[in-house]
Parts: sequence; structure tokens; C-alpha cells
Amino acid sequence: MAKKQINVRVEEDVYATIEERAKAAGMDVPDYARTVLADEGNDLRHRFLNAGAHFTEEWGDHFAERFGHPAPAKHDTRGNAA
Repeated sequence: MAKKQINVRVEEDVYATIEERAKAAGMDVPDYARTVLADEGNDLRHRFLNAGAHFTEEWGDHFAERFGHPAPAKHDTRGNAA
């Protein structure tokens, strides 16, 4: 499949955030950006997310009534989940 190139300019603070997220994902910035953009262009992913939102809106209260609400996560003094 032929590939197209996209050049995008972002503010320095936006780039720093993208760079941090890429590093956390074990990727470099171009690979991370490619993955994020591919996910955004994935129609099946969007349909799945919309179906999940619809389920939550329609059945969330019933689900919580039947199975209860999840307990809030406990955090240590640094704010990390225990």
C-alpha cells in the first residue's frame, strides 16, 4: 500500500507531552504519532468505542445495581495506586 506523509507543527509544550507519552509507550515520537493517527483513522475502533458508550448510557445504572460499583483505588502517599 502506498504511504503518504503528514507534516504537523505543534507548540513546544504539546510536543513535550507527546514525547513523554511516546517514551512511556516505549516508542519514539514518529512511531507514537503514527500509531495514534492510525488508531484515530480506524473505523472499527470508533464503532467499538461508540457501542461501549451506548451500552454505558443505556445499561450502566442497571449494571451497577446488579453488580455494584467498583471500589475506588487506594493510593499511597505519592498518589500511586496501591
